[in-house]
Amino acid sequence: MHERQGLPTGLSAIQFEQVGVWRRTDEGRRDLLRDVDWNVRGGEHWVLLGANGAGKTTLVRIASAQLRPSSGVAWVLGKRLGRTALTEIRREIGVLDPLLARRFYPEQTALDVVLTGATQSILVVEDADAATRDRARETLALVGARDLAGRHFSVLSEGERARVLLARALVAAPRLLILDEPAAGLDVAGRLLFQHALEQALAARRDLTTVTVTHELHTLPRATTHALLLRAGTVVAQGPVEAVVTAESIAACFDVPLDAAARAL
Repeated sequence: MHERQGLPTGLSAIQFEQVGVWRRTDEGRRDLLRDVDWNVRGGEHWVLLGANGAGKTTLVRIASAQLRPSSGVAWVLGKRLGRTALTEIRREIGVLDPLLARRFYPEQTALDVVLTGATQSILVVEDADAATRDRARETLALVGARDLAGRHFSVLSEGERARVLLARALVAAPRLLILDEPAAGLDVAGRLLFQHALEQALAARRDLTTVTVTHELHTLPRATTHALLLRAGTVVAQGPVEAVVTAESIAACFDVPLDAAARAL
């Protein structure tokens, strides 16, 4: 299987310094993120927690080199955004966004979808060489989806699609993996199979750095090492998951009573 060297342990995969993002509206400036400091080391597995509208998607779009900050400085995989072409940085980042599933054509098979991860497009990769096709099949096998290779992506269940999209994000052996609400809409069986597939992938790529976006505490990957909690575009807490995912921080992050937060843990 094609391998790309991950970041040495201790080096930063993502580093934000006073990062802010805002938009101009008829009412004036609207802040989406405010003064975010964040440091993700190579090999760490972070989860971003927050209610809808907290700024998680904006934060992860910067982390995946899809958006430059309005203020502050951001480095991704050692490259400063604004001084390096975003397309160059994105070549080393795998992204799983369930919304992407809507963009593929009905005739594309699961193998076709995985192959698009090698070119970071949604188009059928008709000229893929034998080595690339073998790598795509190996990646499908890694996530427990080998038997889906020849089936049309459009007829797969939501859980099967999630695993195929995970294979697509992994096929180019990224150094950084971004998962944006990967378990959204999955039933219990689909969620369990996806979590198992992710665990298998992380066991095979121990140097891989990951960031998972979610607002559901019960979907946290078992491999999670760190957490960042957002509310209204500002950081509530961040650090090792055992230290920061507490009743107090959950209550502040989601604006719920402390006893309700304690029952969620």
